[in-house]
Amino acid sequence: MELKDHNLTETKYKEIIFEKHPCLDANGKKVNDLYNAWIWLNNPKQFNSYTTGAVKEIILAFAEASNDRSVVAVVFTAVGDKAFCTGGNTKEYAEYYAGNPQEYSQYMRLFNDMVSAILKCEKPVICRVNGMRIGGGQEIGMACDFSIASDMARFGQAGPKHGSAPIGGATDFLPLFTGIERAMMSLTLCEPWTAHQAYYFGVINEIVPVLKVNENFISNPMVVADKIVDEFGKIIFGTVKTGDKLKEAKDIIASAEIDLSMLDAAVNKLIAKLLHTFPNCLHKTISEVRKFKLEHWDKNKESNREWLALNMMTEAKAGFKAFNEGTKENREVDFIKLRQLLAEGHEWDDEMQKIISPQFQIIDNEKD
Repeated sequence: MELKDHNLTETKYKEIIFEKHPCLDANGKKVNDLYNAWIWLNNPKQFNSYTTGAVKEIILAFAEASNDRSVVAVVFTAVGDKAFCTGGNTKEYAEYYAGNPQEYSQYMRLFNDMVSAILKCEKPVICRVNGMRIGGGQEIGMACDFSIASDMARFGQAGPKHGSAPIGGATDFLPLFTGIERAMMSLTLCEPWTAHQAYYFGVINEIVPVLKVNENFISNPMVVADKIVDEFGKIIFGTVKTGDKLKEAKDIIASAEIDLSMLDAAVNKLIAKLLHTFPNCLHKTISEVRKFKLEHWDKNKESNREWLALNMMTEAKAGFKAFNEGTKENREVDFIKLRQLLAEGHEWDDEMQKIISPQFQIIDNEKD
């Protein structure tokens, strides 16, 4: 029988990578004619932030993987070892979308379709977290069904620090993982969690070491344990070291080799377990669990899209321009001055943008 092609279009991927890897069984042997679809964000120089073009390709890639009869699971990951994804491309935001709410509204429709493409994929989706998962990266990561992370990864939001709100899925999903109080802390303060914290809080399924010293894997030296371990003795909660111990940890990292082979092995091991399930029963189970995310996502995504578009005229315009044009050490607006100006009834105009920008702060300090 000639099989029908259910893809809307043929896609030549330019900004992401789409690959099919042979599926492995529990013994690590290739399974004939069965594959896993690997979708790679491919912008490592900008911490795998996604551009408009990349968002469109991700939507098509998930549709292709979902329709492929030979695919067992989808692995959503990124090139390199620094970041899975830090969200939308701030350069594109600052130089094109800032001050253009009608354009950003169209972009956010694409973003919403990207999140929905993950949530409606007919194959289990595993987020292979090879580094930072921040902002929109955290949102698309939480849309996945499973997350396996490098123990060097960090997780969190950035919106309220840079002119946005984490309403591209984070406010919908994170309370389901952690409860309201922990979600509130992460979403408002934008203080990142270590991989150990994310595991302990229930945001990810597993963490694995990726640093090698003298050919031996070591745990993240930046993290100090709070003496909470799982049944296998693995540390599941940790905070970043301080003082001299932090410096020692950084020195170890600088001399270490990064090897993601254990991360890949953990991903393949999970897929091997999924392989030994009835595919339709597996999909139905995953779909039922996804309903908890979809209940909130479908209810809020359109109104949130509209708010984010209008916000491009005020706080987002200021925040993204500050991040894009500021120095590495100072990419935030002067929040206190902003609040003071608003308390005086100052309107959002070019003068306010200038006064609160990092560049103005540098000029002001030089005058002093």
